[in-house]
Amino acid sequence: MTEEAIEKENAEIAKAYKNLLKVSYQTLTKEDKLLIRQAFEVALDAHKDQRRKSGEAYIFHPIAVARIVASEIGLDATSIAAALLHDVVEDSPDYTKDDIARLFGETIARIVDGLTKISSLSKETDVSTQAENFRKMLLTLNDDVRVIIIKIADRLHNMQTMDSMRPDKQEKIASETLYIYAPLAHRIGLYNIKTELEDLGMKYTEPEVYNDILEKMHESKQEQDEYIKSFSKVIVDSLDKEGLNYEIKGRPKSIYSIRKKMLKQGVDFDEVYDKFAVRIIYKSDFKNEKFLAWKIYSIVTDHFTPNPTRLRDWISSPKSTGYEALHITVMGPKNRWVEVQVRSERMNEIAEKGYAAHYKYKEGNAEDALDTWINKLQEALESNETNAVDFVEQFKLNLYSKEIFVFSPKGDIKSLPKGATPLDFAFSVHTQVGMKTRGAKVNGKLVPLSHELSSGDQVEILTSENIKPNRNWLDYATTARALSKIKSALKADKKELAEDGKEILRRKLKQLKIALDEKSINEMVTHFKLKTSLDLFYRVGIGTIDNPMLKDYASSRSNMFMSYIKNKIRRPSVAPDIDKDEITSKFDQLVFGKEEEKLDYKLSTCCNPIPGDPVFGFLTINDGIKVHKKNCPNALSMQSNYAYRVMIAKWIDSSQQEFATQIKLSGIDNLGLVNNITQEISSNMHVNMKSISFESDDGIFTGKINVVVTNSTILKKLIDNLKKINGIDKVTRV
Repeated sequence: MTEEAIEKENAEIAKAYKNLLKVSYQTLTKEDKLLIRQAFEVALDAHKDQRRKSGEAYIFHPIAVARIVASEIGLDATSIAAALLHDVVEDSPDYTKDDIARLFGETIARIVDGLTKISSLSKETDVSTQAENFRKMLLTLNDDVRVIIIKIADRLHNMQTMDSMRPDKQEKIASETLYIYAPLAHRIGLYNIKTELEDLGMKYTEPEVYNDILEKMHESKQEQDEYIKSFSKVIVDSLDKEGLNYEIKGRPKSIYSIRKKMLKQGVDFDEVYDKFAVRIIYKSDFKNEKFLAWKIYSIVTDHFTPNPTRLRDWISSPKSTGYEALHITVMGPKNRWVEVQVRSERMNEIAEKGYAAHYKYKEGNAEDALDTWINKLQEALESNETNAVDFVEQFKLNLYSKEIFVFSPKGDIKSLPKGATPLDFAFSVHTQVGMKTRGAKVNGKLVPLSHELSSGDQVEILTSENIKPNRNWLDYATTARALSKIKSALKADKKELAEDGKEILRRKLKQLKIALDEKSINEMVTHFKLKTSLDLFYRVGIGTIDNPMLKDYASSRSNMFMSYIKNKIRRPSVAPDIDKDEITSKFDQLVFGKEEEKLDYKLSTCCNPIPGDPVFGFLTINDGIKVHKKNCPNALSMQSNYAYRVMIAKWIDSSQQEFATQIKLSGIDNLGLVNNITQEISSNMHVNMKSISFESDDGIFTGKINVVVTNSTILKKLIDNLKKINGIDKVTRV
């Protein structure tokens, strides 16, 4: 660069810096200006040898970010200084976090460190930068909200100056903006920035569509202006008659939101009617704001028919971000629906500036919405100071209270509801991954399948071809997708068992000289008080209906004389659902707590639960446990006022209930014995092994195995099979 060019550039840098001080939304004190000047000089020194892709000096970027922070967002001097310094530690080897702390204090150092953490992406090649970036952002959320606000400003300026980048880079950054930064800006209440980020994001992800809509909006601008004139003409006299001081203006909807409407409604640009909103901004003191808003509403709806389902009253109950306005949709001129937004000047400023405007209005009024806003975010402000710095330092914001974001080992983001487990994650990746889940690692550590995931966790699912879902999985999963897939798999499993049971039944009946036909199946379904033929086969398959019970059926059948008399008196009864292709659950037992204990209880009379209903137990003072339906009229009151007396309860089918038991083994120790034992237990799909321990002493071993089985028949079969293993001398049930 020539000396002349350097001088020219230096003059431009000085001009940009002076402009920054002029556009600050908040009034800067002498100390504030000194702080900003010092930050500017450090940034200038740190970036002196750096240039952006466009060729301009890098310092223009921090100044532009600080300008957005100062003017568009309206933050304080601390934030402006942090914005100027946001890339210093990352880009310059001459400055560390400690240097920033020494020069500017702990607060600015912490903000800069938070911003550095977000930017210093993981060097691992298998982790996507987007996932890692977002994870780090989430992890800094509870530290200082200014970190996110400055990061959003940084992203906005990068999006505004992306023209000199490669198209693939542009698309990647724009996608990340739409996915991460625009929703963040929306949640914080920076609506103008959110709109600009969305439009810029679309400009690079769908350039043709973006340019097409942009062009059409320019073409239809005159038509929109005329429409707003015709709308205003109708109500202006009535508003003037009331002596209101107001302004009516049209606000075109963003290109991104128009595109969203086109896709959602399946229409083209010309068919989207609400391409703009009418905004009525009125002057008012704080006391009369609400009254005047409803007065304007009344005037507008006197002239235009409102759509009652589209009334949004954010004045009586502002959004958690502090947004206040009255939104109504009315049938305007030319029979078109049009959205009307009614705001006072104060509300309009808050909508555009977010929290900074709250601070401004707080000074004049101690009862200001600032406190309400913070309460809405459930973060009580302990200090009564009106200083915005104190306010932000105590301000914590959990943006994603109802959902968490977790990552696959490759860095792909998955959004799950709060309380989700590794099993939910597995099914969200793919049904087959879920079905074959053997275990899970969270952040590199093995965890149980019931482990509750948190935002930022990296989840790895371990799979095995030999694994099948079991009933316990229903207690671990929380998402509808995982639960429905597990239930389907368990149903299919049961049907498979029923097929085996049918063959076992055929063999056993043959020994009792009874043919397995429609007549005998119907008799057995009635005899065992079941509903379908599959119920019968399934229960034989799992051993609930055993040999003595079948012999009992055979003897009742062979009493020919009684059968003959019964058949003469009445026609043989046929179970109504005998041919249904399903295995039903006979809910005949109520169990309580996670351990599924059997306790004494009474059914409440207020909701009269019946077997199969979703229920809970409530511990009364005089009446023991009372069982209520989950949708009982009194449920909410009991659960909120006496949560400590509420017990988990559920109806179960006692024939399918699982029991824990212990088996003791002893015998001669030999190589591979433990392997043979575990293989035998694993090969029996109705047995779930919980723990195993062996001790060997001079060639003799003793062992204890804790297993879970559905009935004694299965346990007896397992014990018999274990006895056949070479080296085992004795197997007993404890």
